[in-house]
Amino acid sequence: MDCRDCLGQPVCGCLAHGSPLVTDSSGLGNIPPSCRPHGAAVSCDSAGWRPVSDVPSIVRFAMDSYTLRPMADGDRAEVAELIYSSINSWYNRHGMPDIFRGGPVVTEVFYDVYHAVEPGCTVVAENERTGRLMGSCFYHPREHHVSLGIMTVHPNYFGHGVGSALLRHIIEFTESNNYGSLRLTQSALNLDSFSLYNRYGFVPRYSYQDMLLEVPEGGIDQVTRRDDDVREAGDHDVDAMAELEMSVSGITRREDYRYCIENELDIWSVSVCENSDGGLDGWMVSCGHQAMNMLGPCVARDEETAAALILDGLNRYPGRTPVFLVPMEKAELVARMYSWGARNCEMHFCQVRGDWQPFDGINMPSFLPETG
Repeated sequence: MDCRDCLGQPVCGCLAHGSPLVTDSSGLGNIPPSCRPHGAAVSCDSAGWRPVSDVPSIVRFAMDSYTLRPMADGDRAEVAELIYSSINSWYNRHGMPDIFRGGPVVTEVFYDVYHAVEPGCTVVAENERTGRLMGSCFYHPREHHVSLGIMTVHPNYFGHGVGSALLRHIIEFTESNNYGSLRLTQSALNLDSFSLYNRYGFVPRYSYQDMLLEVPEGGIDQVTRRDDDVREAGDHDVDAMAELEMSVSGITRREDYRYCIENELDIWSVSVCENSDGGLDGWMVSCGHQAMNMLGPCVARDEETAAALILDGLNRYPGRTPVFLVPMEKAELVARMYSWGARNCEMHFCQVRGDWQPFDGINMPSFLPETG
């Protein structure tokens, strides 16, 4: 989905290139419930949505005013710097090491993936005075819901309403296009982001512990009862993967499965666990990129199937230390990971604004592309 209709016009709530929107610290900078003409900037005041020319003045906040607009190809490097610096800065301020290493070039992968999977569904906050980016966010419409991807605000503008404006834009997109829910995977360590999402109606529905495991050069010497049932996924598995995820999680993501199976960036691996009837009991996507060596998303009917898929995923990365999110309530699976040598590094919540179906099986999210 390109966030445009068949005439090339933006779907309600999605910013078209060249049609910025002016916002301020009030956090009201979301898209109006109707598409604006190409190139028409809008500003929000107590009278509602009006062209900027009709508004006597633009409200200023303590620092600089900013405009929300779609990301352009020319923003790729600056967005990568914003992601790299803002995420590492937050963790450093809270006594933790860098999440990303290798320089901002490694985080260019976020732009590359999101623009390949869902062109046009991106938004940045541009400083009106300097032209520099103050914040950015990716979002991802799927069959039944919208997922909110990585959201970042430059450290100089923490606490000045930029994150609220970005979030309101995506909430408006979700509601105006009649999606049942907006979902994300949110760090349980970040009280600031938890409070932001909670104020806007998100509910923490499920909890995960982030685990990492140093894989020996010779692989992990463990076995599960389902090892022989795990194989590489192919395009012919997409429908069965969607059917399984709908059964377990109440959502589907066919475009994501197909994108990862095609693996144009040469960073993805996708495996499935097949049952005796030829159907699927589970599947796992893993990412081997320098910025995001992670297992997931994974969907499985039971813990034994999940363990087999995790083992297969880990052994794809000898000499590396992949991260994966394990449901806290799956005690046997958690204990098994400890026995293999895994240790905890963080915690996350499945946050949902809108419709929610409890998981009936194993659901392991990821951050690229975000699971929701």
